[in-house]
Amino acid sequence: MTTELTSEGRLLAVARTLDRCAVLGPGQRAVIWVQGCPLRCGGCVAAETLPFAEPGTGRPVAELVDWLAGLPGIDGVTLSGGEPFAQAEALTELLDRLAERRPGLSTMAYSGFPLAALRRGSPAQLALLERLDLLVDGPYQAARHADLRWRGSSNQRIHALTPRHAEVLTEPDTSAGLQLSVGLDGSVSWAGVPAVPGFRAELERRLAAGGFELRPADPAPHPSGGTP
Repeated sequence: MTTELTSEGRLLAVARTLDRCAVLGPGQRAVIWVQGCPLRCGGCVAAETLPFAEPGTGRPVAELVDWLAGLPGIDGVTLSGGEPFAQAEALTELLDRLAERRPGLSTMAYSGFPLAALRRGSPAQLALLERLDLLVDGPYQAARHADLRWRGSSNQRIHALTPRHAEVLTEPDTSAGLQLSVGLDGSVSWAGVPAVPGFRAELERRLAAGGFELRPADPAPHPSGGTP
């Protein structure tokens, strides 16, 4: 995917963001879900993030850096999606600019591509890989769904790309759980990797029966700091 450039600078196609999350990586983390994925894994828990051509998803990298740099009490940033490595150039710029503003934040990403394939990838993909402390790789396989830490199926792996979080490879490998919140408008947002298959469809059914609307997480921020 070619990153779009505008008068506001480089744009990143963003599905949604979350300012504080404890279930998608070590510690308290901000999360960016990018919009668009070339893979079509059956049972994808974030199917709404798969299409690339979604209007209104372009966000200036500079705006996202400002948002991340201003978040108190976070230990790092997790990139999910969608497929982050489909927008590697913009995400590399984001991480570089964030490191200048908030040195010390750890970095983690998800990818449907195996690490070996990413290491044979484009220069932009290699650059993004070099900036990560942790990577969860591999496509989701519904038939191999399991109760695992930060991932959904047993073919997926956690890779410690730097020594920073090497301890996670020896810690208990069970689900970190889900993070849910209820908005004033009655909507329910959530983040995390379900420990059981079919979780989302069943949750949507039960919430709808109770008059609640489900959305996976908060939408991406607008330049004003609000939400669309």
